Formats: sequence, C-alpha cells, structure tokens
Amino acid sequence: MVIVGAQWGDEGKGKIVHFLSERAQDIVRYQGGNNAGHTVIHKKEKFALHLIPAGVLFPTKRGIIGNGVVVEPRGFLEEVNFLKSKGISLKGRLFLSLGAHVVLPHHLLLDAAHESESRPIGTTKKGIGPCYTDKAARCGVQLVDYLNKDMFPSLLDQALKRNAPEIEYCGGSVETLRKQSLEGQREFAEQLKAFCADTVDLVQTSLQKKRWVLFEGAQGIALDLDLGTYPFVTSSNTVAGGACAGAGVGPTQIEDVMGVTKAYVTRIGTGPFPTEMPTSVGDELREKGQEYGATTGRPRRIGWLDLVQLKRGIRMGGIKHLAMTKLDTLSDVDSLKVCVGYQYKGKTLKEYPLSFAVFETVEPVYREFPGFSGDLGVMRKWTQIPLNARKYVEWVEKYLETPISLVSVGREREATIVRDAASRWLN
Repeated sequence: MVIVGAQWGDEGKGKIVHFLSERAQDIVRYQGGNNAGHTVIHKKEKFALHLIPAGVLFPTKRGIIGNGVVVEPRGFLEEVNFLKSKGISLKGRLFLSLGAHVVLPHHLLLDAAHESESRPIGTTKKGIGPCYTDKAARCGVQLVDYLNKDMFPSLLDQALKRNAPEIEYCGGSVETLRKQSLEGQREFAEQLKAFCADTVDLVQTSLQKKRWVLFEGAQGIALDLDLGTYPFVTSSNTVAGGACAGAGVGPTQIEDVMGVTKAYVTRIGTGPFPTEMPTSVGDELREKGQEYGATTGRPRRIGWLDLVQLKRGIRMGGIKHLAMTKLDTLSDVDSLKVCVGYQYKGKTLKEYPLSFAVFETVEPVYREFPGFSGDLGVMRKWTQIPLNARKYVEWVEKYLETPISLVSVGREREATIVRDAASRWLN
C-alpha cells in the first residue's frame, strides 16, 4: 500500500503512516530527502522525523529507505542518534539503500545560492535539488560508492569538475568543498555501513512472503517534478507511481493507494496558491493547527480546500481512498469554503490549468458550507462528530467520488476515526 500526499505536502502523512504502521510490517520511504518532515505523537511524545520512516517507533517494525531517496549523511546519523537517545533500538530494523544518492557539501552550497536568486522556489536549502541534478546528469554518488574509500575520491572529482563553474560563480571553492566531502566520508562511512543493504531485495522478499509493506512518500502530488505546479515543485516524483522506481517494485505489486488531504490546504514556499485565505482567517488557523514546517519551522500558507487540485491528484495518484486530517482545526469557523472551479478571463475552468501563466492568475469558484463547533479532539466515533462537520466531509467525499476512510481529529494516533470499516487495511 502506498501513502501519498494528495495536495502540496504537509497533509499529516506522518500521522497516517504512524497509524497504519501498527498493522504493517515494513515501512518504506521511496523519494525525497531530509527536506521533508513527518511529525508524529508516539506514546504522548512528539517526534519530528525527516528521513527515517515513522514505523520504526514500533519495536517490531522494519524501516527501509529506498534507492529513490537522497541521503545527507550527517542528518541521517543525527536522526539515528536522536531515536537511540529515546530508547528506540534500530539494530536490524533500519535499512538504507546502497543505491541511494548522497547529498554532498557542494549540493548544500548550490541550493542556498539558488534560493537567493530573483525567483526562489522556496526550498529548505538541504541540497536536495542539486543532488537530484547530479543524479540525472550521471555524476552523482551512490552510497555503495561513497562507502568505498578508493572509489569515492574520483567520483567526487568528477562531480566537482562538472559543477565547478557554478560553484565558483556562487562564491564557493572547489578545493574547500572537496576537503569537506573527504573529511565527511572518513567520519560517516563506517557508521552508515551498519545500515546499508540491497533494499530492493529486502522489499521484494517481503512481498513474496506476503508481508504487508507500506510505502510512504514525502511532499505531495502537486509538488511532483513532472506532474506538479512546475517550476514550483520538488525534485523527485511524489506521486504513488514514484514508489515503483524509488523502491524497486512493479506497478502490479501495488495493491492499494491512500491519499492524505487536510480538511483545508496548506503550502510552504512560493508558487501559485489560488485558494489562499485572507490573512485574518489564515493566521488564526495557522496558530490553531500549528501549521509550521517540521524541518524549517517556516509558517505554512493557509487556503480553503481546493477540489480541482485534489481531484487531479486522485486521478494521477491512482488514489482509491482518502484520509482527511485536521478536521478539528476548522471548528468555530463560521463559514467553510471549498473550491470547485477556477475563473479565467470570463470562463470557468473545471480542470487544472497546465500553464503556469494561467494558474497564477485564476480566481477560485467557491461552494460554501455552514461551520461547526465543538472539541472534536475528544471524539472517537463518527456519530459523535457535529452534524455540519459530517455533512462537510460527506459532500467532499461524494464530489470527489472517493471514499474518505480515515478522519483525523487530533495529533495523537488515537484521534483517528475509521469510517471505512470494510477496508481490509483498516480492520
């Protein structure tokens, strides 16, 4: 089963993965890097994870970081040590793909430099984009070669030679970056080696043994490199199909896809956002929902639920059912809105415009609903939820023609209402 963000990321995928991990056996991350963050509450304690799948918080589960992920060694090991400090043993339970590419110091330099340009994308400056750039240019370094002290220097020189003009333009020193990279390799390689494995073989063996494998993506479908709001996207394929290349599975081996959506929508960074709320409403919801990035702490932009974007995401992701998070955050909002179309030059668009020039100028067409009140966070049954909140969810479900199987009403995993009890994944 694949868990995918159905919007612009930050939908609460970490909580849903954590909720389902108790039923799964292997939890596999298939794309992105430590530019993403999953915040979960486990045994009443908050964990902000960036690379390591949240499923490892359960002592019998395996976490696997696939070949489609890019790994910054220091960040990965800091996360490992953080979990160890919390008494969570990862020995024999956490595996890192030998085929994953390594984020190196020159990637961090270039990412920061790109973000200082006139049209920044809004990255976390973690070096993710430049690392994927080297991967596509076939001058990247995979972990299997990073661990080889004889192989790594020549591959590093190849990457630095290719990037030298841009490094120098950005005020960096190739020699300094080379020294930093070699020092890092000597410091980190032995520690990383304990986790490295052929993760494709691990995943395939699990599937053959009929173990339940849960694939988790980072970011959201609207940030997909090929299918998102380009150029304001991430540098990898966030759609559910990305699990095939990013973890080494065939499309026929994926039995189910669950998309995660908020009851509203948020976006971090720059780029078009048609349903962005007025500051007065958005600021209130941001504080109530603690809408700040898990990796950077940046405030998220807040918008009304965009069903045009969401319907496209469902189609592209092959999403069979949805989990809706943050319904509790909308409590006490007088009137709720959902976007059902866009106005552009006097015409109503029912489909997502592919042109960036069009998308940044459209005006949303809204359907309004009465608000609701009450402390949803203490409610554990669908029948306890206020009537107007239920009507809101049920209308969205009907409009999207996709069942909303899970509804989250709080940050704790227990604050999750299972609506689709017939689903074999949720029983």
